[in-house]
Amino acid sequence: MRLELQGISKRFGDLVANDRISLTAEEGEIHALLGENGAGKTTLMNVLDGLYRPDEGVIQIDGAPVHFANPGEAIKAGIGMVHQNFMLIPVFTVSENVMLGFERTRRFGFLDRGRARQEIGELSRRFGLEVDPDAMVGDLSVGQQQRVEIVKALSREAHLLILDEPTAVLTPQETDELFTVMRSLRASGRTILFITHKLKEVLAIADRITVIRQGKVIGTTRPSETTAQDLASMMVGRGVDLQVKKTAARPQEPILEVHNLTVLDETGRVAVDGLNLEVRAGEIMAVAGVQGNGQTELSEGITGLALVIAGSVRIAGRDLTGASPKTILRAGVANIPEDRQRDGLVGDFQIAENIILDVHDEMPYSLHGALRWPSIFEVSQGRLSDFDIRAPSVHVAVKTLSGGNQQKVIVARELPRHIRLILAAQPTRGLDIGSIEYVHSRLVAARDAGAAVLLISSELDEVMALADRIVVIYRGRLTGPFDAASLGREQIGLLMAGSAADATRPGETA
Repeated sequence: MRLELQGISKRFGDLVANDRISLTAEEGEIHALLGENGAGKTTLMNVLDGLYRPDEGVIQIDGAPVHFANPGEAIKAGIGMVHQNFMLIPVFTVSENVMLGFERTRRFGFLDRGRARQEIGELSRRFGLEVDPDAMVGDLSVGQQQRVEIVKALSREAHLLILDEPTAVLTPQETDELFTVMRSLRASGRTILFITHKLKEVLAIADRITVIRQGKVIGTTRPSETTAQDLASMMVGRGVDLQVKKTAARPQEPILEVHNLTVLDETGRVAVDGLNLEVRAGEIMAVAGVQGNGQTELSEGITGLALVIAGSVRIAGRDLTGASPKTILRAGVANIPEDRQRDGLVGDFQIAENIILDVHDEMPYSLHGALRWPSIFEVSQGRLSDFDIRAPSVHVAVKTLSGGNQQKVIVARELPRHIRLILAAQPTRGLDIGSIEYVHSRLVAARDAGAAVLLISSELDEVMALADRIVVIYRGRLTGPFDAASLGREQIGLLMAGSAADATRPGETA
């Protein structure tokens, strides 16, 4: 299937998400659409998938114009989309999920489950997808669930597959397996649109690469004709240093000591299971793992946002198990939460108000319970400059800022205090490369100034670039720690998948 987009535009009120985008994906080609979060990639694919209607422009398939009123019409035209957040029902089997919405029946209206199993088996064998038709989807790994989504699309005779950030929640091994499947699909004549922001991956798998920035096509190139540095510059619009500059760590006394910590998730199940961890002053300890293995609960257990049912948390020698978030912050803990909108900022508040959220009752920001606005504005204006926050003034609502600038507001609030421990959970999620570069440099600077840094990240490149020591979390338990320089990507990937015995001999107890 040959796809051509001609001048596609999509607006949401005053926001122009796609601005006259044109690109061509040839039959039997893996075409990567590369851009930062918010660049307009997913909006464009939702236009192609029939979820949105374009305000301008033409979609052509094999030279003929097409118009989709809904995703069902796109599916009938041979377009299948695997969304970043899977559209699967956990309590259904693989077969039931594949059949859903396109049920085939036999006599008397009964579902033809046997035909579905046969079809799944044939597709699995043909493309190396290896899924069990009778397995319950909720029992499958993330990588296996993704294969179910691909089987589901292929069973609907998709000849153009859209994969939206397909490696976001995969281990390195699962990513390699996905790439093998993608190459098999390409060999069969399928066209694949691969949406991502990961430079190394597009260079490894794509035949051609189209870069979009702020809703516009910046250019199209081939992996053989470009470099990661060139692609980064196209994505951001300026030169970017892709290497984190840091000297060897000089670790000192333990700052964070977690012993036999057990924390429940929102459903009451054990998410952190008897976990032990130590982070020292002057080092960055990274917790690597696929999202959903207890990282959130670990962070919340340390910062007083979740109930600790067993174990202890000591910070700078003080037992702060079960203490309030305010007490923990006052003990010298900086918290960069994984969800900045939900846990890090008050969107309707001004930048200045967000800057002082956790110190609003201290001098020089308040006196006898009354806020001292001149001092607040003066300090906030200085932070705007010091932390390179791109905003017209400290008086604008923080929700009007880009994701990168919102994250900088959090960093500008947390780091200038007297900090002993920085807890940075997914600190660069959704940020452009320039903002990532900035946040990384601040974390390294804090380490060099003597702070202990606990980095929780599902981005393996980030872990490898920043960490001095690494632990891997899987189903609420840790393996490690390991010296970052001695652990390869493949070993970390095996540990992230729970294959500790196959990865490497565990070192000391975390």
